[in-house]
Amino acid sequence: MSEKINFTVVSRFLKYVKYDTQSSETSETYPSTEKQKILGKVLVEELKEIGLTEVEIDKYGYVTGTLEANTDKAVPVIGLISHMDTSPDVSGKDVKAVIHENYQGSELVLPGDKSIIIKPEENPALKAQIGNDIITSDGTTLLGADNKAGIAEIFDALTHLVNNPEIKHGKIRVAITPDEEVGAGTKYFETNKFGADYAYTIDGETVGEIEDETFCADTVTVTFKGVNVHPGYAKNKLVNAIKIAAKLVDKLPKDRLSPETTEKREGYVHPYVFNGGIEEATVKILIRDFTVEGLEKHEAYLKDLTEKVVAEFPKASFDFKIEESYRNMKYKLDEDPKVVEYALEAVKRSGIKPIKNLIRGGTDGARLSYDGLLTPNIFTGGHNFHSKQEWISIQDMKKAVEVIINLIKIWEEK
Repeated sequence: MSEKINFTVVSRFLKYVKYDTQSSETSETYPSTEKQKILGKVLVEELKEIGLTEVEIDKYGYVTGTLEANTDKAVPVIGLISHMDTSPDVSGKDVKAVIHENYQGSELVLPGDKSIIIKPEENPALKAQIGNDIITSDGTTLLGADNKAGIAEIFDALTHLVNNPEIKHGKIRVAITPDEEVGAGTKYFETNKFGADYAYTIDGETVGEIEDETFCADTVTVTFKGVNVHPGYAKNKLVNAIKIAAKLVDKLPKDRLSPETTEKREGYVHPYVFNGGIEEATVKILIRDFTVEGLEKHEAYLKDLTEKVVAEFPKASFDFKIEESYRNMKYKLDEDPKVVEYALEAVKRSGIKPIKNLIRGGTDGARLSYDGLLTPNIFTGGHNFHSKQEWISIQDMKKAVEVIINLIKIWEEK
């Protein structure tokens, strides 16, 4: 960077993780937990203090604000987006952050639960952290770097831009969303009202990575209908829907096509909810692939397998329902490559080797890209998300701040 940054990212992050913003998959409200709005209101005040205008939190918990342009050029409006909620999988209540200064390559034993150990052999990214300062939880909760690190990095970058008005930039819109972790981060997000021409989620992992691909995702719900009669008089009459459903799950491949046997560009078929009784049983199955064709191939395979299983139970029947979740954002991002190219250039200007990568999952950016707002994903520096072994490097967080500032500069220059 040509100018020195007076970083605030660490103090902001350590403040944010103290707020319990865990979202819920079972709630029927939006946001799914009211406590997310508590942090949201704090973020509103911080954006006002930084100097943004049009700052608000709406009834759904979306926090938005504007940094007005200070250039005469006609620059596209850029959106910077992160989410405030943490995963439902692991508690985010009473997070006690621990800073491991000057890391030297050893195991990180977390003091609150010494059975939680971050081992270098299981975390190869630690090799690049020698001499750096690493933040973890105390081992009793997750840390919340996903995605409070992203919020802190955006707010720090905005602070630097406001304090250094000689840095010319176009209009910047900020959004902090709730419920991303339960797949509903953009449920009530009004893209047109937000008013950005291009946007970036700051929600990735390893330093230097720009992610422009997500899975294509569907959910299949298979409902099996059996025949229930009194078990004492059931011979040749009872058809147990639980057993049919269990047989389908058992017939899925053991050595491929599952999350635990795939990596990189390999898709999967993943049963994740199983419930019901003798008369009716339901299996919900996640279908993932990086292409629509691959997704359809997995679904055809699953339906064929289901038909063969049910054929063994002549009195049984089934319903096979496919629900679309999201599609690979690369299909959209490739229509206007500069949105990714500028991000890669920003990484390079920050003295880091840029890495274009894919996400074995989805982001708010995937849905936004299909809603007309192209939104690739930029790293935060965090690792082991949704886990008590979550960690992030202070130095990597600072690099993320630099990348955001450089990105804003590039849009103004181009």
